[in-house]
Amino acid sequence: MEKTKLMSLFKRTLSALVLIPLIIFCLYAGYPFIQIFALVFGSMLAWEWSHMVPNSRGAFYSTLYTVTLGVAILTGFSPIFWLFLFCAIILSWFKASKEYRRNLLVLGVPYISIGIGSIVWLYELVGFFVTFWFFLIVWAMDTGGYVFGCTIKGPKLAPKVSPNKTWAGLIGGVALAVGATAVFIYFVGASNHLLYYGMIAAVVAIISQIGDLVESYIKRSLNIKDSSNLIPGHGGVFDRVDGLIFAAPFVFVLFAYVLFLI
Repeated sequence: MEKTKLMSLFKRTLSALVLIPLIIFCLYAGYPFIQIFALVFGSMLAWEWSHMVPNSRGAFYSTLYTVTLGVAILTGFSPIFWLFLFCAIILSWFKASKEYRRNLLVLGVPYISIGIGSIVWLYELVGFFVTFWFFLIVWAMDTGGYVFGCTIKGPKLAPKVSPNKTWAGLIGGVALAVGATAVFIYFVGASNHLLYYGMIAAVVAIISQIGDLVESYIKRSLNIKDSSNLIPGHGGVFDRVDGLIFAAPFVFVLFAYVLFLI
């Protein structure tokens, strides 16, 4: 890899060495650490969204995003949250009536609250091990996509959206996610479910990659490279959790309704 890419990988690794143990601790410690961590990271994401999308009321949108997320964390997957979310969307729609990027400002309300909220809902539903496994899949997909994409390169995955994404990165990321799942399943003593969870891991990894592409599309439409510079080597919070918050609602619904019915 080129020197600049090696330096970027070095910064990403250092940031991961700080963030990953912190996340694992919060997941293991449970309430209220995971809720507080989600709210802090979510408020940082709210600040980023309200600043990367051009508007004249940054403080208002940042507060609205954060408050809606707080309701999602406090009330869970409940009618109270959905009613509040509906009201927040309507409020943001009218407040942004004269804004150039009205749709993106409104999109921030459900994107942040449902995305981050789903992680907390998932944890409250299935506990530490399954939630950690979900994080592991996304981390593996992100790492595999970066390493394999930079080393193998080859055909572009979506050149008009994200020129650096390649099919090699996608395949390598999915393979690493499935491999990480195999190791995880072995250590938790559930080897008889390896094929089942390996297939789920592949689907979740692909969905997280779609989330990455969605973020790239949003940033490209705004003509920016990173959502911010809060995390060295990663850019902003949105750059770090794009795949995570995009895949989290799918995984929550999967465990809350589909697997339960099976």
